[in-house]
Amino acid sequence: MHLKHLLKTTHQLGFTQVALFALYKLGLKTGYYKRIPIPDSQIANIEYLFSLPSSNELKETLGSDGIKTLLTEANHVVDGKFRIFGGELTEIKLDFDTPRSHWTDYETGKASIPNSQFPILSLNLPPSTLDLKLIWEPARFGWAFTLGRAYRVSGDEKYAEAFWRYFEIFDAGNPVNMGPNWMNGQEVAIRLMAFVWAAQIFDESNETTKERKERLTQSITQHATRITPTLLYARSQNNNHLPSEAAGLYTASLALPAHPQAPKWRKLGIKWLNWSFENQIDEKGEYIQHSVTYHRLVLQLALWVNALNTKSTKEHEEKIKKKEKKLSEPLCPSCLKKIALATRWLAELTDPISGNAPNLGANDGAYIFPLTNGDFRDFRPVVNAASRAFLNEDPFSIDEMSSWFKVESSKLKEKKPSTLNLKLSTLKPSTESWASLRIVNGNLRLAHADQLHLDLWWQGENITLDPGTYLYNAEAPWDNPLPAAEFHNTVTVNGQDQMTRASKFMYLDWSVGQVVERSDSGIIAEHDGYRKQGVTHRRTISFEKNTWHVEDNLKPSTLNLQTYRLHWLIPDWKYELESREERVEISLKSPHGLIRITSHATRNTQHATHSFSLARAGKLLHGAAEISPTRGWYSPTYGVKIPALSLALEVSASNEVQFTTKFLIPDS
Repeated sequence: MHLKHLLKTTHQLGFTQVALFALYKLGLKTGYYKRIPIPDSQIANIEYLFSLPSSNELKETLGSDGIKTLLTEANHVVDGKFRIFGGELTEIKLDFDTPRSHWTDYETGKASIPNSQFPILSLNLPPSTLDLKLIWEPARFGWAFTLGRAYRVSGDEKYAEAFWRYFEIFDAGNPVNMGPNWMNGQEVAIRLMAFVWAAQIFDESNETTKERKERLTQSITQHATRITPTLLYARSQNNNHLPSEAAGLYTASLALPAHPQAPKWRKLGIKWLNWSFENQIDEKGEYIQHSVTYHRLVLQLALWVNALNTKSTKEHEEKIKKKEKKLSEPLCPSCLKKIALATRWLAELTDPISGNAPNLGANDGAYIFPLTNGDFRDFRPVVNAASRAFLNEDPFSIDEMSSWFKVESSKLKEKKPSTLNLKLSTLKPSTESWASLRIVNGNLRLAHADQLHLDLWWQGENITLDPGTYLYNAEAPWDNPLPAAEFHNTVTVNGQDQMTRASKFMYLDWSVGQVVERSDSGIIAEHDGYRKQGVTHRRTISFEKNTWHVEDNLKPSTLNLQTYRLHWLIPDWKYELESREERVEISLKSPHGLIRITSHATRNTQHATHSFSLARAGKLLHGAAEISPTRGWYSPTYGVKIPALSLALEVSASNEVQFTTKFLIPDS
């Protein structure tokens, strides 16, 4: 890292964050993590931490169709397949065909990451793709929740047998600290929590032998012990790693209270859970990663911890009596307020018809507790469970996830938090049609460059799309390109991004977005991401008589020639296109009727040039432009990309330019 870049990073991220990362790297270089002894404590039993819903309760909630759907998915798991990142069915691969090295060897490059053959084939990825997430995803044991739910509903022993079979394959193929599945503390913590849950759900099964329970207990101990030495890495990242690892430690402390390290795990877990919720959720309720899927992950962690602390079984009550006092609540009141705000934030961005939400920020399939039949992109189960737990509200009908997390009542007894700030960037003239305008400031290190990006929704359909993520670790050009502004529904200047791309996952020189004016019928906002070019981008959106109006004003501070590009990413529906002079009209045949989109540019000079292009899946359909292979794609979840229509208008001028776009939707 060059000195100038290091100084800028330290200045913008803070000395503590950079220093913690340096300490982690020092531990790798010196071999410190290799010298940490493997625990040999023998703990006989796991404490069971949840009040589980009964079989009848689940059957009533699911109904016959829901039960059929659940058992179908569970049978896929029994047969060795799961839905990777919530999408395509792929083989559950938990061991390796090559020798394993200590996890630090993969971090330092001394050992090579194994090829992930099955996910690559299932997702139709390039054969050369080497992405750790393809290895880590099956080893999170998220599919164990599907097996456990099916076992609770049906009592069929094949689901318990499948869990234990896969656990033993993982255990034999991944000795403690050996192999890539031990590299990341968050991955270890997520797997630990799945093990604790599975231990309870399959406790009464004939497949759950004494020997298996003892080995699972030992594995949970090894997982917890692996987390603590590299907690400083999670702190340096200041993202979802920290609350995930803290929740894992807190869970282990309750599940294994007799372990000598349990008090330490509990203390660390509570400390960093509270720190994360207080410091990583801002005053508007938005999570620090600026991602709807990671926002959902953090709410699920809050629900998990809440469920751990609301145990009501008779066995637990007897244990409390014997210990004479109950452990204190893990989350402080100020944390609960932040979690409540975070719940409102996600609820505000969840489409009430489809349950989908804007594909905002990093989207790599983070759905760690899939305790529902819902689609990966259906956010309603988490919004509903969190609303019941932290807001005393019930926005959607009863769902299975709420039953598993036992959220009959809220712990937050205070007045509901204000929703004023949460609504600054959304317009909702009806439940059928609404809009979200991206306006953000603060720490945007982990965000996408999406200032003034516009998501439009109608009849449960996402009319203007956020491209998503697709892949982090593929060969160029698919090495995480989609965070750039050029792929979002906004305006770029001179082909530049809104912020400085410092690495694959990090932006510096953060842009500042702000609301200029807000009313019930419109929003005016602007950002300074092109301050180096001397240009301010201001966007106005409004709704009137079935028409969404979008006006973009680009105001330069000099008379230098600038090139402005307005981009819209829209679904891959049948269309008709008409273009004349500076005006483009496209008619989209949506599942619910014809949508007409018109867009044109206005400039205050005769000395200007303009052009338009329409692309799909990396190929030019109309107009004139050089098309990148990454243009015209939408990624609903990690590793999946589907074609989309990419419409761009480009104007070069030396003074102010205005783009005007209208979206005419049919009458409801």
